[in-house]
This record gives sequence, C-alpha cells and structure tokens, in this order.
Amino acid sequence: MNRLIAGIDRTNDIIGWIFAPLIAVLALVVVYDVLLRFFTGRPSDWVFDATTLIFGAHFMLLAAFTLRHRAHVEVDVVKRLASRRVQAILDILGYVLFFAPFMAVYIYYGFQFAERSWRFQETTSGIVDLPVYPIKMIMVAIGFLLALQAVALVLRAVQTVREG
Repeated sequence: MNRLIAGIDRTNDIIGWIFAPLIAVLALVVVYDVLLRFFTGRPSDWVFDATTLIFGAHFMLLAAFTLRHRAHVEVDVVKRLASRRVQAILDILGYVLFFAPFMAVYIYYGFQFAERSWRFQETTSGIVDLPVYPIKMIMVAIGFLLALQAVALVLRAVQTVREG
C-alpha cells in the first residue's frame, strides 16, 4: 500500500514540477503584450486568448499537485481540535462521501465536453483561432489525477486509523 501511495504522490509531484513554470510563460506573454501596447499603442490579437488558455492549463495541471501537498483551502476549524485518528476518519468520510462522487461526475461530463470540443476542433472566437480542445482534454486527465491523489490520501488516512 505504501508503494502505491508513494507512486501516486511521485506522479503528481513530477507533473507539478514540470508544469509549474507555465506561470513564467504566462508572465512573458503578458509582458510582451504590455510592451507591444506601450510601443505601438495596440494590443496583440492573440494574447488575451492565449493568457486565458495558459492560465487555465496551469491552474488545472497543478490541481493534483496542490492536493498532494494539502495546499487547497479546507474548513478545518473543528477538525484541528480532534485527534489524528478522528481527523483521518473525517478525511475518509469527506473524500468518499463528497469528493469521489464529485470527481465521478466531473470526469464523466468533462469527457463528454472535451470529446465534443475535440470532434469539432474547437478554437477561440478571437481574431486568431487558438485551439481550445487540448485544454479541455487536460480537464479530463486532471480529473483522473485528482481522483488518484484522493485515493492516496484515503489510503494514508486508513493507515492512520489502523495505527490508532
């Protein structure tokens, strides 16, 4: 079980380390547009759409990494007062009762959404037609990575409950 948890954690860490620099790419694109506006008085035709797509990809690609490091916002005012065992039980219940059904629905409808976008080769509606369908496919992949990371967290919580 420890090897499975470590493998899931490692996978999401690697994805996080690979895609975290997208924020620098986003910054460079914005700086380019600001300089273009400053020197020409006119923005580029593609930067607004590109920054939206890059930010969306960055946000999604780091979701499982963020969950792995427990950096998402949690309402744990009461939970912190409990013992580690009770915290683990609450984690198990939360992930099984709320997170798992949400991820199932997210992956199911996300796949339909992405598949339709891929089938029609969906692009942005700006002057420059940037492809949208790869970003929508990322949504599905990240759904699976988030679900896997939740499995790792639940398994870790089960270990905590067993250890007492």
